[in-house]
Amino acid sequence: MIQRMTTRRTFLLAGSAALAAPRLVRAQSGELRSLIQGMPQLHSLQIARGDDVIFAEALRGGGLDAFANIKSCSKSIVALLLGVAIDRGDVPAVTATLDQVAPSIVPPDATEGVADITMEDLVTLRAGLERTSGANYGEWINSRNWLADAMTRPMVAAPGTRMLYSTGSTHILGAALAEATGQSLLRQARDRLGAPLGIEIPPWTRDPQGFYLGGNEMALRPRDMLKIAMLLRDEGRYGGKRVIPEGWIAASTEPRARSPWSGLSYGYGWFLSSSGYVLGRGYGGQIIAAQPGRDLAVAITSDPTLPARSDGYFGQLMRLLDGPVLEAA
Repeated sequence: MIQRMTTRRTFLLAGSAALAAPRLVRAQSGELRSLIQGMPQLHSLQIARGDDVIFAEALRGGGLDAFANIKSCSKSIVALLLGVAIDRGDVPAVTATLDQVAPSIVPPDATEGVADITMEDLVTLRAGLERTSGANYGEWINSRNWLADAMTRPMVAAPGTRMLYSTGSTHILGAALAEATGQSLLRQARDRLGAPLGIEIPPWTRDPQGFYLGGNEMALRPRDMLKIAMLLRDEGRYGGKRVIPEGWIAASTEPRARSPWSGLSYGYGWFLSSSGYVLGRGYGGQIIAAQPGRDLAVAITSDPTLPARSDGYFGQLMRLLDGPVLEAA
């Protein structure tokens, strides 16, 4: 864990005027490189300021061009696809219910109220159903029907109220998008996100019924994670072209819930920090982040087999983002 005094002493950087000097920029890179060398769980760090990648290092793992499991950053990708589906008319509105969007995926024995869960409830992780993540994840992922298992769990909160971090909620959302668009989640990700950004998205885990897992196990190259961070930072545009509706990005970055663990706010599939970051966060310390106020985009990959708790490694990453990364702007 990085102590506050150590961080200030080691990573205090010069003012914005001096940052333009190449010698100082090199010094900053050296500071960052030294820091991440001392973080054995971290695999890669990339920072873009405007169109320029000002730092890109992969000290561990497969490198910047090898596919990395982005874990629950997948939830943020599914959230972007929801925005595109609404913009194209595949989904009538974020307030549309499961019964309106994809009634065929609702099991006959679904818990009372499931059909009335909205897309907004799902994308903000406020579906109200008992969580399938955490201690329940193994049981859920080993069930014969992931959708039915998730939708027959008890209601533990009124939909639209309390944030209940659950991959099952995003899996329901992903399946609803597949039914509404007539395209698998993989095809949507490739056509509506991958093609405009020039990134490759390989197939990933599917459930026993053939639906791609919404909310976990997607893989991206770290360099392509940075492209998504830049897309988010630039209000849904990439390379001068509109990819995600601007209004959806604005709606996505409005606080609608709060994580009981990290204390971060949550919008439409993205965590929001008090320091101005919009973050996708995945198990182990996978991060896709934008800081629009500083014109920054950041991608981080980490060991996907180790936990990254808010009071542990993830807290370390947030101090990295809030300290030396912000100072690089």
